[in-house]
Amino acid sequence: MSMTVGELFSALSTRFNTEAAAGITRTLQWKITDEDPGVWAFEIVDGQGRLIPGGVPEPDTTFITTSETWVAIAEGRQDAMRAFMTGKLKVKGDMMLAMKVPKLFETGV
Repeated sequence: MSMTVGELFSALSTRFNTEAAAGITRTLQWKITDEDPGVWAFEIVDGQGRLIPGGVPEPDTTFITTSETWVAIAEGRQDAMRAFMTGKLKVKGDMMLAMKVPKLFETGV
């Protein structure tokens, strides 16, 4: 049974890799479109992370995708880079930060 988008974002903090995030102070944001829409941000301040439901005005990197694609990435059924290359996942902002996301969270994201 798949988790909902909201449940996956709630679980994000538990999968956050503080060692990989040491020295990073950035904000990631996900904009989910389609039947389960919403915006979630994840703020990282020198290795400590917190989820901000509803998002922030100026994130460093924003991922835009459907709930179906995001759930598949988060559950490890879809490769994030492949989703990006095929246009299922769009990225705005800091691409270098976007590339680090798989290391910052223990599965897919």
